[in-house]
Amino acid sequence: MPDRAPQTTPVPASATLADLGEFGLIDRIDEIVSALAPGDDVLVGPGDDAAVLRVRKGHVVVSTDVIVEGRHFRREWADAVDVGHRAAAQNLSDINAMGGRAQWLTVGLAAPPDLPASWALDFTRGFAEEAAAVGAGVVGGDVTAADRIVISVTVIGACAVSPVLRSGARPGDRVALCGRQGWAAGGLAVLGRGFRSPRVLVEAYRRPEPPYAAGPVAAETGASAMIDVSDGLLADAGHLARRSGVVLDLRTGAFDVPEPLLAVGAATGADPIQFVLGGGDDHCLLATFPADVALPDGWREVGVARELTDPDGPSVTVDGAAYDGPTGWTHF
Repeated sequence: MPDRAPQTTPVPASATLADLGEFGLIDRIDEIVSALAPGDDVLVGPGDDAAVLRVRKGHVVVSTDVIVEGRHFRREWADAVDVGHRAAAQNLSDINAMGGRAQWLTVGLAAPPDLPASWALDFTRGFAEEAAAVGAGVVGGDVTAADRIVISVTVIGACAVSPVLRSGARPGDRVALCGRQGWAAGGLAVLGRGFRSPRVLVEAYRRPEPPYAAGPVAAETGASAMIDVSDGLLADAGHLARRSGVVLDLRTGAFDVPEPLLAVGAATGADPIQFVLGGGDDHCLLATFPADVALPDGWREVGVARELTDPDGPSVTVDGAAYDGPTGWTHF
């Protein structure tokens, strides 16, 4: 994280986006992101029709995500800085899942004219801080009016080795996980019931901690397929399995179920393993590795890839059988 918060030209605490105006808002956003912009690979940053970037070597990787107020976040559950961190993290994690390192982001913000200007600027601070934590910078974007907050983010990065796709898993590969899993789902369950404890789970939902260094290391080690867990472990494992044409069999005994999740399970009557299997938003990494490849530090083996013998059968099994519990988030 940067050792100081970027400063902006002061605005009245009561000022809204309509008071600040489009260009007044853009000027203050530029002040924030320019203070955290990385190195000399940005030839033209915010303020022109488009950014101009220097790509020195490797494969360019690009991803785009959209998050919508009321569907992906609620202002009463997370402050603007946290929403900024979350919006950046979920995009940075996509580059991580390809085995790459994120370098630049652009962000589009649509918001009601009566939104406090301080919310937009705090969001920008959180967003730029999360990007700076991995050495990436914000190089452009757009703002416009809308009935609710909608945020669109594009991230650009590079892979020093061949990108790791979802389609490379083979029968016999080990399935492994890196990072926290189920914590954000536990936090969401708590918030949805009007509580704020266990705090560690609520904070995990508000501000995820993706294992940013793990993706490139996995790629260099020889991971055969990889995906970030954003919608739910079983849901995202299914994407990887279907693209690879295999069955991923996960073992519940291999997962770490921390005490806070046990507490939430006891309080809500839910089996805590459901938070692990069906939870998203932690942005951990799920990958497959050939059986003869040693897992990098921080990775935990949680299953195995098997041959798909029945194309109509499940692409993911749990403890050798089809799973009938929740598998993750669906957008429609």
